[in-house]
Amino acid sequence: MKVRILGIAITAAILVVGFTFWRSTTNPNVGKSANFAAAQHRGGQIVTSGRAAPRTFNRLLGQDQLSFVLGVVTQGHLVRVNYETFEVEPWLAEKWDTSPDGLTYTFHLRQGLTWSDGVPFTADDVVFTLQAIFDPKTGSYISDVLTVGGKPITADAPDPSTVVVHFPAPSGPGVRLLETLWVLPKHKLEAALKAGTLAQAWSTDTPPSEMAFMGPFVIKEYVPNQRIILDRNPHYWRKAADGTPLPYVDRIVYEIIPDQDAELLRLQAGEIDLTQSELRPDDYVPAKRAEDQGKLKVTEIGLSPMADAFWFNLKPEAWKSDARFAFVQKKEFRQAISYAVDREKFAENVYLGAAVPIWGPVTPGNTQWFWPDLPRYTHDVNKAKDILKSIGLEDRNGNGIVEDAQGHEARFTVVTQRGVGWYERGLAELRSQLAPIGIALEPATIENATLNQRLVKSDYEAMYMRFGTTDLDPASELDMWLTTGDAHFWHMGDTRPEAWETQIDALMKQNIATADQGRRKEQFKQVQRIFSDNLPVLYFVAPRMYYAYNVRVEGVKPSVLRPVALWNADMLSVR
Repeated sequence: MKVRILGIAITAAILVVGFTFWRSTTNPNVGKSANFAAAQHRGGQIVTSGRAAPRTFNRLLGQDQLSFVLGVVTQGHLVRVNYETFEVEPWLAEKWDTSPDGLTYTFHLRQGLTWSDGVPFTADDVVFTLQAIFDPKTGSYISDVLTVGGKPITADAPDPSTVVVHFPAPSGPGVRLLETLWVLPKHKLEAALKAGTLAQAWSTDTPPSEMAFMGPFVIKEYVPNQRIILDRNPHYWRKAADGTPLPYVDRIVYEIIPDQDAELLRLQAGEIDLTQSELRPDDYVPAKRAEDQGKLKVTEIGLSPMADAFWFNLKPEAWKSDARFAFVQKKEFRQAISYAVDREKFAENVYLGAAVPIWGPVTPGNTQWFWPDLPRYTHDVNKAKDILKSIGLEDRNGNGIVEDAQGHEARFTVVTQRGVGWYERGLAELRSQLAPIGIALEPATIENATLNQRLVKSDYEAMYMRFGTTDLDPASELDMWLTTGDAHFWHMGDTRPEAWETQIDALMKQNIATADQGRRKEQFKQVQRIFSDNLPVLYFVAPRMYYAYNVRVEGVKPSVLRPVALWNADMLSVR
């Protein structure tokens, strides 16, 4: 998922040493200049789209992309990462102090903030949210990210406008971690937490009146599998530069359009204004044609920090008595696949050349953490065949598919999301490139909701898809890297990690506890080297990103991270 020839420079968060006082040099409470604010129009609605329906409105549970989008537009956190600069900036907290040992952060909340139902927002809401995240009955994936040195981050509230957050051990990302702390309303959810039912709260059939929000919009209505209607939050705290309240628009309508071809047609026809993803390679020409007609604005964003992933289910229990797992679990099997793939050809056939080869999960789009010297698997079909033969896989019956000595073929069903063109084309290309070494892939496209269910249940043989991220710092993805993480997708519920997995666990725990950025980079290089050697997941190319939106929308600042445009939803307007 890349999109830019020049790439985008990512600004790292500055870690504060000693007792410090931090405040943004620009006030996020106001947006842009007064002249700009005066130029933007008020009222109207923006129609956006995505391909998946919501599974929950509970931000502590939803790990899918739509849950994150809804969190951005309806909820709030103490600090946020600006998706244009990638710097940390104050949000619900207007400033904070840091103790000399870097373990305590004292946040001073903005005065006079209220939830969308008019109830005052206080420090107790923050303390409550942390308690909810770490309650075992909640089962929140966010607990992994907010665990430092094996212990949870805690907080107390000395008064209604002050939150003191305690880190149990030194943290490299520091306050940046708190961008994942989506604050929930204590007055709405305390009873559910006490009853042990918070994991069932705010389901998709919850009446909007039973929810409260701190973001620029509130959920007004959900029409199952059709649309989500988000209305302007009359109690939202941010102001435009001229002092008038944000957001500019009155409503956002999120249309659920499973098929990406249909989504593009509706974008070109002016029926939707924004999408949640970048253009596919084939979409660029028709989008540019629409731009020439004055309908769309097409912009090149940069190289994506995310890429499509291909992996086999490495959970032994998922294979039960299937003898193929004996060779699937061998790293040599996966190394052979990596050697067999011609990444330049992959980039040309799947992304029409608008992509660059990669050999790991961190792409050149993430300039802060990308390691250009990561060991590479140079395309070599003969070497791939030799490796397969070394682990007992040969085409013994001449049918073009390798098998082990007992006749178990290297034939697999690979599931991917239906309606995502580059997934289907990427999987077709992978199938074509692995056929010469005797590995047969049978694509199976399914709906997003079913795909996620099967992923969580480890009910699949192999999968091809892309995962999003909320930040570029690897510490924000501990739930993926750690074997205990809820998003350790190639081996969910890994209770018997192999030696190399234990090494990664140890390095990532060191990484999150290290303040020195140079040391953190060296630690993460070791993580990438181990990952590259064992290849639990294979990556082939990083595409360049192009984004298109309706010309009537003002204030769009496309980001390489999703949501591409809605990350600053309160600053968008229509003319």
